[in-house]
Amino acid sequence: MSVVGLDIGNENCIIAVAKQRSIDVLLNEESKRETPAAVSFGEKQRFIGSAGAASATMNPRSTILQVKRLIGRKFNEPGLEKELKLFPFETFESPDGGILIRLQFMGEVHEFTPIQILGMLLSHLKQIAEKNLEMPVSECVIGIPSYFTDLQRRAYLDAAAIAGLKPLRLLHDCTATALGYGIYKTDISNSSPVYTVFVDIGHCDTQICIALFETGQMKIISHAFDCSLGGRDFDEVLFNHFASQFKERYNIDVFTNIKASVRLRASCEKLKKVLSANAEAPLNIECLMDEKDVRGLIKREEFEKLSSDLLERITVPCRKVLADSGLTLDKINSVELVGSGSRIPAITRILASIFNREPSRTINASECGSPIFRVREYEVQDSLPLSIGFSSDKGPVCTLSNGVLFPKGHPFPSVKILTLHRTNMFNMEAFYVNSNELPSKLSPQINTFTIGPIQCHTNMAKVKVRVQLNLHGIVKLDSAVLIEDQLDNSVTTNDPHLTSEQVEDKSDRISSVENIAQVSDNSQSEPPSCPGAGVARRGKAVKRLEIPISESVCDGMKRDEIAKAEEKERWLMQQDLKMEQTKDKKNALESYVYEMRDKILNAYRSFANESDREEISRKLQQTEDWLYEDGMDETENVYVEKLEDLKKLVDPIENRYKDEEARVQAAKDLLKCIEDYRKAAASLSSIKKDAVTDECNKAERWLQEKSQQQDSLPEDVDPMIWSCEIKRKMEALEATCKYMIRSNASRDDMNVTDQGEKSDGMQ
Repeated sequence: MSVVGLDIGNENCIIAVAKQRSIDVLLNEESKRETPAAVSFGEKQRFIGSAGAASATMNPRSTILQVKRLIGRKFNEPGLEKELKLFPFETFESPDGGILIRLQFMGEVHEFTPIQILGMLLSHLKQIAEKNLEMPVSECVIGIPSYFTDLQRRAYLDAAAIAGLKPLRLLHDCTATALGYGIYKTDISNSSPVYTVFVDIGHCDTQICIALFETGQMKIISHAFDCSLGGRDFDEVLFNHFASQFKERYNIDVFTNIKASVRLRASCEKLKKVLSANAEAPLNIECLMDEKDVRGLIKREEFEKLSSDLLERITVPCRKVLADSGLTLDKINSVELVGSGSRIPAITRILASIFNREPSRTINASECGSPIFRVREYEVQDSLPLSIGFSSDKGPVCTLSNGVLFPKGHPFPSVKILTLHRTNMFNMEAFYVNSNELPSKLSPQINTFTIGPIQCHTNMAKVKVRVQLNLHGIVKLDSAVLIEDQLDNSVTTNDPHLTSEQVEDKSDRISSVENIAQVSDNSQSEPPSCPGAGVARRGKAVKRLEIPISESVCDGMKRDEIAKAEEKERWLMQQDLKMEQTKDKKNALESYVYEMRDKILNAYRSFANESDREEISRKLQQTEDWLYEDGMDETENVYVEKLEDLKKLVDPIENRYKDEEARVQAAKDLLKCIEDYRKAAASLSSIKKDAVTDECNKAERWLQEKSQQQDSLPEDVDPMIWSCEIKRKMEALEATCKYMIRSNASRDDMNVTDQGEKSDGMQ
């Protein structure tokens, strides 16, 4: 089974597959490497990817674009309200404060969450991969922005589950870029580590990281980002500029017309690309609005002046990633610039001034984020972009003085063991420590864990809780264990939950390899044991009992909600398949009408009389008129029945046409068969020879008689003899002659045997 990498961009998606020690980008149904991140709902069918993007202009209210921006977000979130107004589709607040998308489908109003829409997109990408690889696909690696919160990461996993995918890892976009850069780089040695800055300016965000490369491994030193600064913001600058210009010059307001806004934004995006290579660029759109053609022109200098605020914002994450890394500029070996929004020359100049070196473009700007996995042995160590803390009923649980359990920049995956002292059931809560680090001022709460009930025989139980920051960057409580000292080992022997072990000095040994730490909730860390610790105390054993844990994810999907979403996705897929099959039957009927109309007037003309031709032509015309009027939207069975009705009229004529050529060939084959057996009969006994020759003569006379009768008939009637009858005659002749020849050979063998036996007896 191949591992597929999915780069889900705000505008486009890329599918890559790891095979034969290399990475191949898969092509979609239009043989393109990029698939638009668009989901459009028609009257009875969804259109996803390229088909969905094609529907965006004609059906903007039912086409969902840029769904990545809505994952894990609140409807009333600061900064999101303005963004939602730019979308042509309808959004509103869900009961839990999230975002719901409302649209018309199958004559009814449907509501979808952004996670469901993302699941539809992932399902479409899965189908493309399976079609290319000709095998099932389930395991995958999905690229995500580094600024994604725990909730957004879980949302991606939920969307993958809806699509029938099993992510092996959620990989940060910049980490994937750095991996694609370093895994093939051969000029790296352990003696001189290489520090590289990766600047990814995408369609909707800017992400920057600094990576350390050594032989066979890479480590992310720091992350920084601006989650609302990307190429589309520069497009919006051009959009507002020309919208204002056209309102003044042509007296049209594109803000009042959704289709006009969509067309102008698409033109501004193309204009931005032209300005990247030219000093000025024109803008021409026919019938933009009110049947008016519009024209405009802008120079690169003017565009950069209009975008000055955006260009200034790029410097903020650049300086932050450098400060968080603790590196000086002289330690930086190179700067790599990637992303669809990175082609603006002014951005290159700004980066060069900040890092004191010209940015390079040694990797594909659009495909660098395709997650690379399982190509060869290569160690990847990512770092946490946001600080995470833990608290319990008694207050913060931490290892550091600032109350942080997993500090920003901490490598993950990571595990920490917490030692707590409790008497009964208790709660623990994970949260982001610094709300200023969060994008768009999201809620710092992550999830809540309920641990218990605790069956304790002492006043204060010792509980060890294993906290994991897993491969996806998601916080989990793996286990909670009640630990009690037992004075008599014999008491524990019959308890199935009990294991006897040596008692270590107060705390477990800290392992830097597994990145395991043990902390106490009373702010006093117990000292680690020395290598010689672990001597059993006489008469003592340790009772270890698993404690139940229940998790409540803040604003996350419940299991039953995911199951319902999976069921709805299956129903939608069946509906899409049904409509595709109906479309195929309709196209087959339409093609048949055009094909038969041409043939009945040309190739089949002599095989049908005038009345048949007129009847067929009339039926074909009626079917064509029906297809473009009442038959535009019918069921699959109706199209099948219409096709069968036409074939009942045309098939007799088509059979005559096809059989004429087949009949000539069958007659040639029969004559050749007759000739071959006449030659074979020459070596037979006189009786057998006469019998074979007689059979050949009979077949020849039969063919001559039938051919003469057929030649006397016109072509527009059924033939006197069909090609299949001639083939059956030939098969009968072959069977008879083979039997005669075989029986003659058997008799000769018997005669030879008899003569041999007589000779032996005389001797």
